[in-house]
Amino acid sequence: MTDQRIPVTVLTGFLGSGKTTLLNRILTEQHGRRIAVIENEFGEVGVDDALVLDAEEEVFEMNNGCICCTVRGDLIRILGALLRRKDRFDAILIETTGLADPAPVAQTFFMDDALRAELRLDAIVTVVDAKHVLGHLDEVKPDGVENEAVEQIAFADRIVLNKIDLVEAAQAAEVTRRIRAINAPVMVLPAVRGDVDLADVLDVHAFDLDAILAGEPEFLDPDSEHQHDESVTSVGIEADGTIDPGALNTWLGALLATRGQDLYRSKGVLCLADTHRRYVFQGVHMLHDGELGEPWRDGESRRNRIVFIGRNLDREELTAGFRSCLTTATVGVAG
Repeated sequence: MTDQRIPVTVLTGFLGSGKTTLLNRILTEQHGRRIAVIENEFGEVGVDDALVLDAEEEVFEMNNGCICCTVRGDLIRILGALLRRKDRFDAILIETTGLADPAPVAQTFFMDDALRAELRLDAIVTVVDAKHVLGHLDEVKPDGVENEAVEQIAFADRIVLNKIDLVEAAQAAEVTRRIRAINAPVMVLPAVRGDVDLADVLDVHAFDLDAILAGEPEFLDPDSEHQHDESVTSVGIEADGTIDPGALNTWLGALLATRGQDLYRSKGVLCLADTHRRYVFQGVHMLHDGELGEPWRDGESRRNRIVFIGRNLDREELTAGFRSCLTTATVGVAG
């Protein structure tokens, strides 16, 4: 008998691995499915909504908290609301924060009877940054604190080995070896900018609860806990006004050159002087780029939003640096 439940894909991966790039690929592909997208951001200021391309799919945001802990109840409420709608979706895709442990997210679909009756966890798809993942896997964590990069690979049903074009063949082979050491049977899909065959990641019936329980008998224990690394935080800055492009490039270049190892992720949607289009900035450690995006809409507030996620961030230093790039501004700091 065919399973009539709605398939759910959990899209995870460490900060900057390329989850949103893969999400945009899914949303723009002519696959004939109607997909509801649930996005969870760790940063204090929401930016990902501006990074997701316009599409017919509906996007639901969950900000300022990690889906695997503080806003897990919000996930249950959103899923319940989707199931009560008359215009049902063909599939649901959940994009987690880069610091999420996918295990508690997966538990949600087995601990709640109403969700379990109507939703089927189809697969956990983990996006891995081929250039930076080894450093994250080798990172020494405090006692009792999980290494999220390891957990994301361990629970993956599919791994999109992204940014394969940025590494030599020897490093790609070493990354693959490390992945296999953590999760031997997982399917690894090499990719550039998330370009994979969607038949390999959507509606693949890959999540196997029995296999998970065999390796982790406590998986469904409602009292199990995990702990994030408290030295990893986010700083979100919002400001009205326009930004001097030269000052922005000078500041970001110096910041990433000196603090790039600690800056896991940086991203922003900015209003540059002398253009009517948004400037979309993204960075992963010391690598960063930016491009002009969609035009600002008539009557829309051209508010600058930028988020930094990393270790031991200095909020005052980041705010002062950003303020130095503004030509005219009123600056607000989240948190």
